[in-house]
Amino acid sequence: MTGSTSSAPFPMTSRVEAGKELILERVFRAPRELVFDAFSKAEHLSKWWAPRGWEISHCTVDFHPGGRWHYCMKCVDGSQGDFYGMESWGLGVYQEIDAPARIVYTDYFSDAEANINEALPPTRSTLTFETVEGGTKVVNRALYNSEEALKTVMDMGMLQGITETWDHLARYLESMHT
Repeated sequence: MTGSTSSAPFPMTSRVEAGKELILERVFRAPRELVFDAFSKAEHLSKWWAPRGWEISHCTVDFHPGGRWHYCMKCVDGSQGDFYGMESWGLGVYQEIDAPARIVYTDYFSDAEANINEALPPTRSTLTFETVEGGTKVVNRALYNSEEALKTVMDMGMLQGITETWDHLARYLESMHT
């Protein structure tokens, strides 16, 4: 499965490798340091980390290896039916940080107290940030424990959600950088 999933000037591309790793790539029109900060600081993440119709209602970041990022996305779009008012909590635990080039963390579904939901699969994400013509190329290698775990999150609409989230990031960065 390979494809472009957005009509943006620099669309996101996605592909699956070895059945359990989802690779997402996109160029953002902003300097590498700013894009890195957007992925690592609460004041930025709280402005863009959510798909269309959702917003961040809680975001704390302790950005160092072993540190945690705890967040809540809340659906604020009444046209999304049963999702309206729903909250989705997440917990990221940082393993490696090489600013401004790389972040490795594990993203878990959690609750408001940061307790991990063991029933849903975690994602080990390796994000790289590379200066390219036109801006910064971000590659997210999202590794799952099994093909079934990747299928579970794909069936939950994760690819559409991350596409909309990265579209949100592109707009946010352009508003800051122009």
